[in-house]
Amino acid sequence: MKSKAKSTVVFFLCIILIGFLAYTGAYGVTFGGYKLKPFSQVINKGLDLQGGVSVLEEIQSKNVDQDTVNRTVDMISQRVNKLGVSETTTVREGKDRIRIDIPGKFDAKEVVDGVAKTGDLKFVGPDNKTILTGKDVKNATASIDPQNGSQGVINLELNQSGAQKFADATQKFMGQKITIYLDKDKLSDPQVDAHITDGRAIISGHMTMKEAQTKANLIKSGALPVTVKPVQVKTVGASLGANALPLSILAGKIGIGLVMIFMLLYYRLPGLVADIALVLYVYIVLAAFANVNVTLTLAGIAAFLLTVGMAVDANILIFERTKEELKSGKSIRASVDAGFRRAMTSILDSNITTIISGCVLYNIGTGSVKGFALTLIIGTILSMFTAITVTRTLMKLLANMGWFNHKETIGTFGVHDFRKGVVK
Repeated sequence: MKSKAKSTVVFFLCIILIGFLAYTGAYGVTFGGYKLKPFSQVINKGLDLQGGVSVLEEIQSKNVDQDTVNRTVDMISQRVNKLGVSETTTVREGKDRIRIDIPGKFDAKEVVDGVAKTGDLKFVGPDNKTILTGKDVKNATASIDPQNGSQGVINLELNQSGAQKFADATQKFMGQKITIYLDKDKLSDPQVDAHITDGRAIISGHMTMKEAQTKANLIKSGALPVTVKPVQVKTVGASLGANALPLSILAGKIGIGLVMIFMLLYYRLPGLVADIALVLYVYIVLAAFANVNVTLTLAGIAAFLLTVGMAVDANILIFERTKEELKSGKSIRASVDAGFRRAMTSILDSNITTIISGCVLYNIGTGSVKGFALTLIIGTILSMFTAITVTRTLMKLLANMGWFNHKETIGTFGVHDFRKGVVK
């Protein structure tokens, strides 16, 4: 009786905890001054779900080594993240192409102009001679002009060699302009008002804070190691992305709901256990997406729903193995243990092969294929955890509570005649 009471308390505590987690994931919750946001607000959404700009850049140089390409990807990624947007993706496609996806940004020209700048960063004097290059710049930040609170300024910091060159130039060109170029485009042409010897300068000149921030980021990022050219620019409208997201969520709800109804009708109480474990599985997967900064796309949603089916499939293997053990005359608890043990090999084999396939897709795939593969790998690993740990724990608790002793609760899972020790 003590064991039954303890199992009952533990079981309902598990249900309450899982229900609370599901509620917080769906709607969020606030504790005093601390707020847990729902997954809809914390999971990054891809270009196809919220609209935005996709730019495909092609490296124009021939026979570029892999390290140079990777460095170019990193520098473009740095520029992308400094545009004032988030949830961006910068990945290599093929040997000489780089894909830049920026959700929530719809000005393609601004993206191309602000991110894909190539060539040399130069500070040029009035005599058309180069004073500084990007290698001489240590840092560049934007701030509000203390003398005019409505305008922005650029705070420039040079390294040791750059500071000496700049000191000579500011002394030589006092009262004249030094022009800053990125490629052949002029970023700024501030006038020299002081002899600067410490390598720290303030660039002003009727800029908004946003303009100052953009220019500071471009100055800091410097020049790309190779020349790249946009070969494809695609804009996904906000309305198209806005329609895709709710339709994807609806499809997910219908798919998961149908799976849960089937499990409940066919397996009854064990099916209910599988549904509870599935709710926890969905929460854990979405929490993992939020914590590892996965960018969810339509392909990712497809992979997620695929792993839901795999999670349920693991439970079906366990239940069918358990049914076979019941038919051999074993008790419920012994059958549950044996069912899990016998199903483990099949579960591990199927999931490990899926993970291997996901790893191959992730390493050789590009764009949405990588997102699909990453979602598939995460979902598959976590589905094994819920099937092996959560389902087994709940099944054993219900067995201790005596809930499997009635025909109505077992359904097609197997009807056990405890007087004869066989399943009818």
